[in-house]
Amino acid sequence: MNLRPGPRNSITDIDGLLVGHATDEKIGSGVTVIRCGGQWVAAVDIRGGGPGVRETETLAPENVVGGIHAITLSGGSVFGLAAADGVVGYLSERDVGLRLRPGGRAIPIVPAAVLHDLNNPGDKNWGEVSPYRALGAAAVAAAGTDVALGSVGAGRGAMAGYVKGGIGTASLDLGDGLIVAALVAVNPVGSVFMPDGRTFWAWPYEIDGEFGSQRPAADAPPATDPTPDVTRLRELGRLNPGANTTLAVVATNAAIDKLEAKRIAIMAQDGLARAIRPVHTPFDGDLVFAIGSGAVPLGDERTRAWQAARIGSAAADVLARAIARGVHHAR
Repeated sequence: MNLRPGPRNSITDIDGLLVGHATDEKIGSGVTVIRCGGQWVAAVDIRGGGPGVRETETLAPENVVGGIHAITLSGGSVFGLAAADGVVGYLSERDVGLRLRPGGRAIPIVPAAVLHDLNNPGDKNWGEVSPYRALGAAAVAAAGTDVALGSVGAGRGAMAGYVKGGIGTASLDLGDGLIVAALVAVNPVGSVFMPDGRTFWAWPYEIDGEFGSQRPAADAPPATDPTPDVTRLRELGRLNPGANTTLAVVATNAAIDKLEAKRIAIMAQDGLARAIRPVHTPFDGDLVFAIGSGAVPLGDERTRAWQAARIGSAAADVLARAIARGVHHAR
């Protein structure tokens, strides 16, 4: 079966999902928000050695909160976690969130993750109050179905090895109404390119030339050592724990539960390994959120586990494509 992307080749091919960016050129950073159309099932899998996160433990299957209302991805390292405050405030004022008593304040559940972009040339002298709360509010207010790619939002200050990183997205229609999609902020210490410096590691998964149609030469040597130039990375200040990170969200319209979302997030991590080398290093905070809208039933107990596995496998391929698209558009 020849599978195709959705109409936008974007995470917003999942009905109900909206994406907004807010970019501050002065500081060379920004925020990206994925807004859900209601309370969606979610999980997260963290593999990198230096994550910066908020509300991720809430998503653990044993905990009582059933879902989320948005996800915030931000530059700014620890300062960027404030972006989620802006998203929470914006959504609560618009009556989005849980209520613990009738008439009580709406409580949005907004997990967040940050990448480190403090070494770029932007002005980081913002004093005691960072701009990220305001950027978070601006990003969620701007959320829509059209998703800009490249050096925008959380990808504004991102690097991929020693080339520009950025925001990427992709989708895949699995048939029977089932869609899988991904959005990613690409900021790894590893490289997205083969040793020729032009061909994406993810090239076998490309559809319709979506990231340039570059292929390895027929006589290309085996890629026995994909390690980037350590001296160059050190000069860029990137060889510090947590100084890099790839932040990903994979989404489906399937009616998954929290345990299935967790397994899909775990399986989707393979997409990072297909597109970035090395990955999950001590210098990265790599993580994958998985979310589901619940619109498409997974079937009975005989087929449900296989359907979840199929979604996880597709999510890995879609995420690899989204990573390459993000760098392709950033360059």
